[in-house]
Amino acid sequence: MPHFDLPLDELRRYRPELTAPDDFDAFWEKSLLEARQFDLDARFEPVRLPLPGVRVFDVTYAGFGGHPIKGWLILPAGATADEPLPAVVEYIGYGGGRGLPHMHLLWAAAGFAHFVMDTRGQGSGGPAQGDTPDPVGSGPAHPGYLTRGIEDPHEYYYRRVFVDAVRAVDAVRAHPLVDSARIAALGASQGGGITLAVAGLVPGLTAIAPDVPFLCDFPRAATLTDRPPYSEIGLYLKARRGGEERVFQTLSYFDGVHFAARGRVPALFSAALQDQTCPPSTVFAAFNAYAGSERSMEVYSFNDHEGGGPYQQGVQLRWLSDHVRQ
Repeated sequence: MPHFDLPLDELRRYRPELTAPDDFDAFWEKSLLEARQFDLDARFEPVRLPLPGVRVFDVTYAGFGGHPIKGWLILPAGATADEPLPAVVEYIGYGGGRGLPHMHLLWAAAGFAHFVMDTRGQGSGGPAQGDTPDPVGSGPAHPGYLTRGIEDPHEYYYRRVFVDAVRAVDAVRAHPLVDSARIAALGASQGGGITLAVAGLVPGLTAIAPDVPFLCDFPRAATLTDRPPYSEIGLYLKARRGGEERVFQTLSYFDGVHFAARGRVPALFSAALQDQTCPPSTVFAAFNAYAGSERSMEVYSFNDHEGGGPYQQGVQLRWLSDHVRQ
């Protein structure tokens, strides 16, 4: 597959003319304030598994609207309250769910507490099952998640997901074996886009690592690639001629470029130059907008949306060990 987007030297300079809504910060402040009217009610139920090297907890906490959100917390077996652990909060790719605990052993093996957030309403179309329903309905939408409630930012699906993601950090910080001052967030694709939102909304994080992030530079993505999930936007508008302004106005409240402009902690990004799912220019748009003084980008020149895969995980292991374990 050839490179189809801008050349790498242009990607490193690419800054789209995107303007956040005037009430962007107020919108998110109100959204989080509404969510925090509900008791977090974070519950950690021990799970007995034949995995002597780790301790596993089935987690439930209150997310957007007080709705119960599931997750896994996986700890090294020897964790104690006397030496609380740095934590990695992970967000899942599009369509996936939290799956099973033995699918998530890497970060605990490296000495971190590892929280995996289940994504509401997802996890029925791939190998990783989900356990969190989305009890909120929406108006007409293209099949998938990207256009659910897209006519109104207050009703948009990712408003609920991003609030859930912020509350996930709150839940991790509530556990006595976790050092609340050493929390990193990461994820790939959709998980990378959620990570950027969390970076812009949660104070006091230590580091983030968005990998080939989705949900960035919506206007370019929707017109550059015909792959899902971004193609869902065009297919929705194909049936709703003249609705572009309203749709992209809603999406402007959720664009990773705007969250990146509010991120401050050290950040490790990655992009793949043959990625037609999350085109590299959309990833670089967020990277170039990132406001933190320490940011780096791993580039995989001959990879599609799989990006660096296990190689990028190796980079993250070393990088987060330097930034979070200190």
